[in-house]
Amino acid sequence: MNATKSSKTVKVQQIGSPIRRRHDQRETLVGLNLNKLGRTAELPDTPATRGMIAKVAHLVRVVEK
Repeated sequence: MNATKSSKTVKVQQIGSPIRRRHDQRETLVGLNLNKLGRTAELPDTPATRGMIAKVAHLVRVVEK
């Protein structure tokens, strides 16, 4: 991977509980390194990451840097 291309990141914080959610939404949170309320993760800003964020948009928020 090219280090300069992947230098853009997005910071995401979990604001909703995965309790009573579908299993795939829980797995998406784990894939985003989020599995506890209030946890924050800094992830590469790729289309795959954006898609995962969109899938659980009701459980996370994008934090401004």
